[in-house]
Amino acid sequence: MIKSTQMIDASEALPGRAHAMPSMNRHYVLDTSLRPPFPAGSESALFGMGCFWGAERRFWEQPGVYTTAVGYSGGYTPNPTYEEVCSGHTGHNEAVLIIFDPLRISYEQLLALFWEGHNPTQGMRQGNDVGTQYRSAIYVSSADQNEKALQSREHYARRLIAQGIGSQITTEIAFTSDFYYAEDYHQQYLAKNPGGYCGLGGVGVCY
Repeated sequence: MIKSTQMIDASEALPGRAHAMPSMNRHYVLDTSLRPPFPAGSESALFGMGCFWGAERRFWEQPGVYTTAVGYSGGYTPNPTYEEVCSGHTGHNEAVLIIFDPLRISYEQLLALFWEGHNPTQGMRQGNDVGTQYRSAIYVSSADQNEKALQSREHYARRLIAQGIGSQITTEIAFTSDFYYAEDYHQQYLAKNPGGYCGLGGVGVCY
């Protein structure tokens, strides 16, 4: 099956469903809630950086991160399944949601982990994973996050040029309020399957 590298229009999206797919409520590693309400003062970040299995592990290992979850963002189909997302007909991205304590880890630090943890120059793919659901993305929820994300992209682009890497960053930065939790077996996948596929790789440039 050839994975699509062309984003669909909303009019072409699968219809989805009215109700959310069932998924677990507790983090397999951190034993914290995957769903709100979250602790007072916590904030959220939402990133797409290729296969969400490896991306999620990168963030749950960080001090100051309360919980993480994987799911689907940036598309059109309500409450999609994994198979629907992989078809390329929902417009969604594989995404990782991070709930964090800003007094212990900043949004800027999470952005640095995002940039260093994958290759943001590959368009609709990440390494061997090809398709629109693997595109690089920062989904922001406020004007402050948007400004910080834009600044970080400019900073990283300058770092690529300084180190002689001429590739253009293809990371999208967009406002979104949609995050659909992925099925149970995807949540904290690499903790449940230590030898599982990770899929993450950078371009050798530090933030």
